[in-house]
Amino acid sequence: MAAATRAALGEERIAWLRGLPRVQMHDAMALVHASPESRWKAPSPEASAAELESVYSPLSRPVAIYGHIHRPFVRSVSNMVVANTGSVSLSYDGDRRAAYLLLDDSTPTIRRVEYDMDRELKALSICGLPHSEWVAKMLETGRPQMP
Repeated sequence: MAAATRAALGEERIAWLRGLPRVQMHDAMALVHASPESRWKAPSPEASAAELESVYSPLSRPVAIYGHIHRPFVRSVSNMVVANTGSVSLSYDGDRRAAYLLLDDSTPTIRRVEYDMDRELKALSICGLPHSEWVAKMLETGRPQMP
């Protein structure tokens, strides 16, 4: 799947993505893909408050937001809030609806939105993406699946 995605994006877009900063700071908020130290290693929603604090407190912001794990949540730990945005179409928490995070006056809130799952599954079935049947199972269940 990664090779097919890279081919679809093309070198110019991949170069642009590589040039993006690993951390974005906006007033009270810090935004990372997974964690400040890794684009791929991130705490789960069940992580202890101490783990969340140790991973995200180096960002030195009262609100730390990340993605990657496809499971939305908002938690207060010590003197900060840690939030995960969830996933627009590939949720892993059992809720098939699209998830996004709304930040209102530095207060993050998870929002969920219905979307046309049948249309999405049909588009997936004809797109030519390798392992699309596997992705379809995850979309239908809202949970990660073994291939």
